[in-house]
Amino acid sequence: MERLTGKVVLITGAASGLGRVAAELFAGEGARVVVADVVDGSDAVDAITTAGGTASYTYCDVTNEDSVVSAVRHAVDTHGLLDVMYNNAGVMLSDDDDPVSTPMATYERTMDINVKGVLLGCRAAIPVMQAQGRGSIINVSSFVAHMGAATAQIAYTASKGAVLAMTREIAVIYARQGIRANALCPGPVMTPLLAKFLSDDAKRERRLVHIPMGRFGAPEEIARGALFLASDDSSWMTGQSLIIDGGITAAYVTAEG
Repeated sequence: MERLTGKVVLITGAASGLGRVAAELFAGEGARVVVADVVDGSDAVDAITTAGGTASYTYCDVTNEDSVVSAVRHAVDTHGLLDVMYNNAGVMLSDDDDPVSTPMATYERTMDINVKGVLLGCRAAIPVMQAQGRGSIINVSSFVAHMGAATAQIAYTASKGAVLAMTREIAVIYARQGIRANALCPGPVMTPLLAKFLSDDAKRERRLVHIPMGRFGAPEEIARGALFLASDDSSWMTGQSLIIDGGITAAYVTAEG
């Protein structure tokens, strides 16, 4: 049985990467998917509809409140409701480093997209979900919200910690109104976002040595975690952090290989 039959899901940053993988998976599970992104999402929509699913694209700049409100309105106007708000859009900028070296512009841009973007998604979706009496919010945080990163990335780490804290508070505020909010915390996943930081074997091995399972995650493995949070399988779960990281946060030390 399809796990999202009839549900309407809006995914930010769904034109590519982890968001697109989730969009295709969710559609395959019966969801009506809204692909929301600042770049054209028609390829993702075509892939979904060709496979027999239902999807539409809407422009969405997560740093702009009017744009996010418009994306949520598109979902409601097109499908009549919004069951799942998946705040997936995020960045990890190449000059993000330690607290002394990271340019303030990089810190501010990271927080603008990764934190403000999530807040605006929740802000737009919650009134719709309140009117419905139900809804699931999935906010993408990271395993670095639970522990320091092996490679300095102060803006990204701070932003993901903020997302986790925000998610917990939203969960508590709206728990008795039928709205659930959970954070999805991936470990290093082999996407173009990560690949640009792994330009040589030394950088690759520096990250791999910290992963007990000895490999990077696959996008599909993260998407399946999001599917659980979106579906009724997680109906008594809110304010939680679903960590999918190959064992990183469970380990004190690991050996290479």
